[in-house]
Amino acid sequence: MNTQRDSLRRIIDKWLAPTPAAPVRNIRLCRMQGSHIRYIRVEALRSTGVLALFFFRHDDGSWQVFPPEVVSMVMSPHRFAM
Repeated sequence: MNTQRDSLRRIIDKWLAPTPAAPVRNIRLCRMQGSHIRYIRVEALRSTGVLALFFFRHDDGSWQVFPPEVVSMVMSPHRFAM
């Protein structure tokens, strides 16, 4: 896996390859309820219709097309048994 962090603009260019004839036309910043994971929905117009992709912000600052793993708080009796 590439650990180099690319800018969001570069990742959008890589995945959607916008051109003057087929530009990226809608970008919306959102947060998932509950986990507050940030993501961006990007739309591009294609000859077959609208193509929409979601890019998720990870804890290391990178943007990926898959959501980060949600780490939930867990209480363990083993921690307090000492």
